[in-house]
Amino acid sequence: MRIKTMLFSVFVLALFASTQAGAGDLWERANKTFKPVPVSAPVLEGNPATPVKVELGKMLYFDPRLSASALISCNTCHNVGMGGMDYQETSVGHGWQKGPRNAPTVLNSVFNIAQFWDGRAKDLMEQAKGPVQASVEMNNTPEQVIKTLKSMPGYVRMFRESFPGEKDPVTFDNMAKAIEVFEATLLTPGSRFDRYLEGDRGALSKTEKEGLGLFMDKGCSICHGGVNMGGQGYYPFGVVERPREEILQGDKGRFKVTQLKSDEYVFKAPSLRNIELTPPYFHSGKVWNLKEAVSIMGSAQLGIKLTDAEVEKITAFLKTTTGIQPKVEYPVLPAPSEGTPRPRLD
Repeated sequence: MRIKTMLFSVFVLALFASTQAGAGDLWERANKTFKPVPVSAPVLEGNPATPVKVELGKMLYFDPRLSASALISCNTCHNVGMGGMDYQETSVGHGWQKGPRNAPTVLNSVFNIAQFWDGRAKDLMEQAKGPVQASVEMNNTPEQVIKTLKSMPGYVRMFRESFPGEKDPVTFDNMAKAIEVFEATLLTPGSRFDRYLEGDRGALSKTEKEGLGLFMDKGCSICHGGVNMGGQGYYPFGVVERPREEILQGDKGRFKVTQLKSDEYVFKAPSLRNIELTPPYFHSGKVWNLKEAVSIMGSAQLGIKLTDAEVEKITAFLKTTTGIQPKVEYPVLPAPSEGTPRPRLD
């Protein structure tokens, strides 16, 4: 019943959107649907940011010693210099194992309702703990991570400064909190689309504006609206037409988290910000061409066959969402002391 209700709602909204095509000024309609990416990181409830905590989080984000092998860092799969991902269908983890899903971008991820394709982490703090412990990713344990961090005086000092007043600040939770405040700074404001939303109506070309209009009129913005153009809800992949099995990969999505049949093949709608920088697409990473991805979404989610011209225009619009990429200076990490645990390569 839940899925049927969701599908009905989607189609009602899509129908409403199509009937509103051309109704009202394009800029006004866009501002009701989307919001520009802010230039400053949002305040995180229960985890206030300080300069030293952000710096600690950056160091931890780039430190491969959080992994059992001392080879894999957060940045390995979520490379801040490559659109926040790794340009792989699915990431390569510990012992050359391949992960089950495409690595989502870390850029602007603080605006998502939850993290991971299936939303199993409620926020970036909780998400930061997962890959460290996953056997297919960093293959470590909280105990081993803390042992490693405490063996390096530079980290002990920064944890003490970042979490003042705590008797034992070097904890697994605090590691995740520091990474969270750093990741919250990885924003991409200043895209041409943001400039358009902010009032520069000449920021988009005629073709790009037509693509924006189609994106709203066809119903794409129902799932991909807001600041992040996605990341705010869960939807079945294949509302109308099931995509080919190569793309779906038999992955039941959110069902693995909730065990509810109604959540079979349901995924969190990904952000479309900076989408031209983050191929391959979909949870399986099986589609490398953005135009193909747009076409597939038209048939799978909306039940329509977009013309080549429509696909071209929507794709042109999506490329205007590429913002100013965060410039992060690679940190000098604390030197290992004699007691630093050796890596495990098994």
